[in-house]
Amino acid sequence: MHDKIKAAEVFEKYLSRIENETHRVRMREVLEWTKTRFPGLEPKIAWNQPVFTDHGTFIIGFSAAKQHFSVAPEPAAIRKFSREIQASGYSQGTNLFRIRWEEPVDYALLERIIEYNRQDKADCSAFWRK
Repeated sequence: MHDKIKAAEVFEKYLSRIENETHRVRMREVLEWTKTRFPGLEPKIAWNQPVFTDHGTFIIGFSAAKQHFSVAPEPAAIRKFSREIQASGYSQGTNLFRIRWEEPVDYALLERIIEYNRQDKADCSAFWRK
């Protein structure tokens, strides 16, 4: 329970800045799902956005925009899951993919991406992949 309270506290200031209440609720749901599904990840704010780390290494970040929210798992994960990201209907760039506010979140895909990063970076001592 302590971890969930901590996650909510860590992200509350960020969430309070999302003016559209529907978007704020949606972002809160995604962040809470991430923390609940992966309780070992540490929630923090970096570059003014919510991120989750594991043993000091970046796992995934999220950010809200007007038309969508971005999911940033690092380029290696984008490359590995590119076809699945596209099949889910999301647009993508080198470092992130975008989920329009009105689109459903493919939580199964999100789970695979996070699990991939956790396993792939298990022995990583740097914040970013080299």
